[in-house]
Parts: sequence; C-alpha cells; structure tokens
Amino acid sequence: MFIRAYLRASTADQNANRAENAIREFAAQQGVRIAAWFRENESGTKLDRPELFNLIEQSEQGDVLLVEQVDRLSRLGESDWNKLRGLLKSKGIRVVALDLPTSYGALKSTDGVESFEGRMLSAVNEMMLDMLAAVARKDLDDRKRRAAEGVARRRAADEDKPAEQKGYQGRRVDADMHANIVELKKAGKSYSDIERLLKVSRPTVARALKLAGMIGAA
Repeated sequence: MFIRAYLRASTADQNANRAENAIREFAAQQGVRIAAWFRENESGTKLDRPELFNLIEQSEQGDVLLVEQVDRLSRLGESDWNKLRGLLKSKGIRVVALDLPTSYGALKSTDGVESFEGRMLSAVNEMMLDMLAAVARKDLDDRKRRAAEGVARRRAADEDKPAEQKGYQGRRVDADMHANIVELKKAGKSYSDIERLLKVSRPTVARALKLAGMIGAA
C-alpha cells in the first residue's frame, strides 16, 4: 500500500503549507509514511486537474489518496463528482481525509478487508465522503448566492435614489473572487494578505466578507 498526499490551493498565489503541515502531523500520529506529494493550484470546481489525475494514474489497487479536507479533493457538481468517485473506485484507491475519521481505517493493513466489518466500514465511508463532497459544493454555491443577493439589494436600493445620487452602476460581482476571499479569510489570512494574494482592493475584500457575514475580523 502506497500513500500519496494531494494538496490543492484555489489561487495561483495561495500556498498549501498549512495543509501540508497538518497532513505530516497526521501521518506521524498514524505511524504511516507518505510516499509522494502532489500539488497544484486549481479550483475544486474543475474536474480537469492534471496533478490529481497524475496521482490516480500512478496508484494501484489498495493505495491511499490522502487529503486534509474533502473540499480539497472536490467542490464538484454531482455529475463530475460521480465521475471522479467512479474512477477512484475502479482503480481501487481509498480516500483518507483528515476531516473524515471513518476513513482512517484505510491506513491499516488490508488484511480482512472483505470481512463483513470491512465492507460495512467501506460503505459508511463512501456515504460520508459523498455527504462531505456535497456539503463542500453547497458551501461554494451559497457563497456565490450571497454575493449575487448582495448585488441585487444594492441595485434595488439604488433604484429608489434620485438620478444624481445613483452610485451603483450594475458592476457584476466576481462570485469566484468573493469565494476565494472568504476561503483565505477562513484560513486565517489578514486583509493585507488577501489584497496581496488576490490583487484586489481593501473595499473589495470588505465587501466580500460583509456579504458572507464575516465582517469585523482584521
């Protein structure tokens, strides 16, 4: 059994050092060794991720794909997630995620994997993996929806103003950018860090966090 770790960052400048440290600590606690690391800067909403598919290509039956969180593996829609999950299953790759404790058993010996207990654990793990993948996608969709709702509210408020006071010109909010701002803030980045990494202005950062209900942190 080989364990391959997968690190995904959603923007070109965002690094995955924090996730790597968490995975290394987890592997040490579990007493296992990571054979290879695969890193890429791609959106989790895209199925076409070269390094992920490179990892899958190198893997064999019983190998483990290790991620920090399920959303690092997928923020895919249902159809694309089913394709990815089907590919992993056909290759016999077992997914272990730090936020999915039911998956930890895959790091143990494969002896007895066909036992009743083993099959039950595998079934429960697949169900939980599906659930977390769906939650990850819904979280992203909710962020985009809140951003769009914020635009709609501003447009509606602007309509009631006299022409000379109208300030909103219908500029389309970049929902993906807002989602990235929120994700970086959740990862502990400061306003200045986010401005530098995403090359956006402070008002843009503040607007995105306000729409997401996260305003107030420095």
